[in-house]
Amino acid sequence: MAMKIRLARGGSKKRPFYRIVAADSRMPRDGRFIEKLGTYNPLLPKDSEERVKMDVERIQYWLGQGAKPTDRVSRFLEAAGIVEKKERKNLKKGEPGEKAKQRAEEKAAKAAEAPAEEATAE
Repeated sequence: MAMKIRLARGGSKKRPFYRIVAADSRMPRDGRFIEKLGTYNPLLPKDSEERVKMDVERIQYWLGQGAKPTDRVSRFLEAAGIVEKKERKNLKKGEPGEKAKQRAEEKAAKAAEAPAEEATAE
């Protein structure tokens, strides 16, 4: 059985609340799970202690049993110091779009022309 440590969504519309659960990877996101391991409330401020609560001992048990955390849960575990940080690649996300590149080229061209015009005016 392929185990995952993942988030199961609760809460009402536009008011998300998540449970951190150990579940079979074939089950639906909000479906059957084996054990509740903690909670995550994204509506609270980032520095709040109530934002992420985890049962560290049980999470370590499930990691020992071969459960794989999802990306978001692994970030929580890294912040808590349970799992070592992974190297992540953000290849295209930080790169500007086509229109932004064109605007930057036009701006650079105008900046290059401006000093040349000032030198000829004197």
